[in-house]
Amino acid sequence: MTRFIDVLWRPDADQTRPSLVTGEVYRPEILAVIERTIDGLRPALRALSDKIHARPELKFEEHYAHDEYTQFMESQGFVVERHYLLETAWVATYTHQGGSQGQGGHTAVLGVNSEMDALPGIGHACGHNLIGIAGVAIACAVKAAMETLGIVGKVVLLGTPGEEGGSGKVRLWEKGAYEGLDACLMCHPAPGPPHAASLSGSLAIVQRQVEYTGHTAHAGLSPWEGQNALDAAVLAYNSVGLLRQQIKPTHRVHGVFGGQDWVPNIIPDGATMHWYVRAPTTKEAFDTAARVKRCFEAAATATGCTMNISHESLRNELVQNQALGEEFADVFRKRYGEIDYEWGIAGASTDFGNVSYLMPGLHPGFAIPTVPAGGNHTREFTRAASTDAAHEACYDVSKALAHVGMRVLTDAAFLARIKGAFEADKKRRGS
Repeated sequence: MTRFIDVLWRPDADQTRPSLVTGEVYRPEILAVIERTIDGLRPALRALSDKIHARPELKFEEHYAHDEYTQFMESQGFVVERHYLLETAWVATYTHQGGSQGQGGHTAVLGVNSEMDALPGIGHACGHNLIGIAGVAIACAVKAAMETLGIVGKVVLLGTPGEEGGSGKVRLWEKGAYEGLDACLMCHPAPGPPHAASLSGSLAIVQRQVEYTGHTAHAGLSPWEGQNALDAAVLAYNSVGLLRQQIKPTHRVHGVFGGQDWVPNIIPDGATMHWYVRAPTTKEAFDTAARVKRCFEAAATATGCTMNISHESLRNELVQNQALGEEFADVFRKRYGEIDYEWGIAGASTDFGNVSYLMPGLHPGFAIPTVPAGGNHTREFTRAASTDAAHEACYDVSKALAHVGMRVLTDAAFLARIKGAFEADKKRRGS
């Protein structure tokens, strides 16, 4: 697909769904239960989304969202554990015993993720209210299909805090939250073509917090006695700006800096910078991050300050499992809309990338109507994430993902293909 702005779904555009691909989907009786269940939950899902959207909470402070989601999942018959491994994380589980065993004696386990956190100052400008209810819809639909059709299996919905800069899923993985899952699913809203879902990946990211320490002095009386940490931060910032001329166009480097007790007549003795280095692969991100680090070091040398990297974290690029992606594309094209491989969150990053490195995962984007210059992390996107059309798109992608999840639970050959694709991805990247 050619990347032109006029392909994007706009609020005033024709809302007609594109022509669908003809043909049967896997076990249409399963999809019928899924669609009926999610359609029946529409009012409750919308009310839940509206509550979360109206009460944005920052990373690891999602107390209201935690309580709303856990109450809702209990009302739907799930076993819920609050404050699961992290203060604002939670898990909702449903296991169906008896009935048809689709995995040759193995009870398959499907994982689903619901994100909750918002952004400073601009609220749910990444649409996590939609991501949250999508996870709920998927889990509830899978539960209904297992119950209605007598299918053995287990679904685990994780409420994952701190995606926006906090790598909450990485922390949960390290604490064992993903153990025992055969595959994990989630989705994310973004600009894109009308009624489209995206199977693009995302960029790897190296995040660093850098501290400069200097020495105070009277800025008028004896400035030569100081080492200016603010100068170090400014010099580093400008050096990175020059470095951008020599990095690949697929790489991104961006940062901010600040400090405490800064006034004009005191040479600042401290400055803190936060930097993100993104690239299509983890290796490329580390390579460019090493070049950026030399800018930090040079600024310290030039100003006589000391430099310390006080925090560093990594988010791997998103690896869409091929078998899961093909199944998702099949049902989505036949029932809901188009598939693209360019939009979604291709230029952003997610902690689900780390999950996709460690187990089979699928994280499609889904388009919602947006205004020009109103993509993710804008106030305009916050408004877009509350619209009727955005919620309709969310329900569509949730239905398709629930259907994919049910194939994970019922088709042993499909699960084997998923695991084979995961191992092939690991081999390709040498891990």
